[in-house]
Amino acid sequence: MNPIEPTYRMPAEWTSHACTFISWPIQDSMCYPDNYDTVCTGYASLIQAIAEFEPVVIIVNPDEREKVAARFTSERITCLPIEHNDAWLRDNGPTFVIGEDGSLAGVNWRFNAWGGKYMPWDLDDQVAPRILEHVNVKRIDAPLVMEGGSIHVDGEGTLLTTEECLLNVNRNPELSREQIEEQLSKYLQVEKIIWLKRGLSGDETDGHVDNVACFAAPGKIIIQVCDDPTDENYTITRQNLEILRSQTDAKGRAFEIIPIQQPPFASHEGQRLTLSYLNFYFVNGGIILPVFGGAAEETDRLAVQVLAATFPDRQIRTVDGMAVIREGGNVHCTTQQMPQELK
Repeated sequence: MNPIEPTYRMPAEWTSHACTFISWPIQDSMCYPDNYDTVCTGYASLIQAIAEFEPVVIIVNPDEREKVAARFTSERITCLPIEHNDAWLRDNGPTFVIGEDGSLAGVNWRFNAWGGKYMPWDLDDQVAPRILEHVNVKRIDAPLVMEGGSIHVDGEGTLLTTEECLLNVNRNPELSREQIEEQLSKYLQVEKIIWLKRGLSGDETDGHVDNVACFAAPGKIIIQVCDDPTDENYTITRQNLEILRSQTDAKGRAFEIIPIQQPPFASHEGQRLTLSYLNFYFVNGGIILPVFGGAAEETDRLAVQVLAATFPDRQIRTVDGMAVIREGGNVHCTTQQMPQELK
């Protein structure tokens, strides 16, 4: 639609937000439709937690607008009617970028439901353009299948991702690693891409990085680790640690690496649940952290402790991470931030 402007860059997630966008669940698209009420309760609790820090815009199917709006009383929570197939806005929403003049634009990636895993996805592929139209923000169409959960940036030219996801043949089979790097550099203005090998065991997104590692600040990375050699995540996280220890960022800095211990193994109907504290979400002045309770009570405590020490100026606000995880994602997967314009 619009030619690419090389002056736009993707800011770090901790940049001040104008609001958070989140999509309301669709029962027909759920893995476990009988859990719809439980999942909706989890979403409502999450939305209310985010609204303690910043405005929230809920993407709702038009025929559900009144019913969803009735759940909330906060003036910070509003509903925007946009038809959608599924509720993971991190992956099909726009990636907001900031120009040198402080203005906003939004990258509209192609979306194919994590490599064609869930049909239909035609409505989800149109959510980003509809959001950008609503907020009157310039739209930049990118010819790359890409999900927001597959990348993290430090805001200073470094991007973190996994080979398992971005090099998967079910995304962009016609593109080489070098060509994908060129596209990411072009649309996000990053100068260096760090490729971890794999995401966590059981992750149906083909290894999204937002369950594995993220930037805490330029030159500083938080990573979830596993100390049990019998767990598949032991090898996965050790390999990713080795990569990070051998790398520098776009500015030439070696990384300070902050480990967070993974929660204990959990499954549902024979399928491993991808429990991750790294699926937290930055909000203005705080962090929304999923915790899991039960056998995870001790690692929950340690995760809060690590994040509180890492971000002493932010409030660590916990939410029930078990509420939606059976559907395949968590807090970060559901959210998409719109930064404040810097004009």
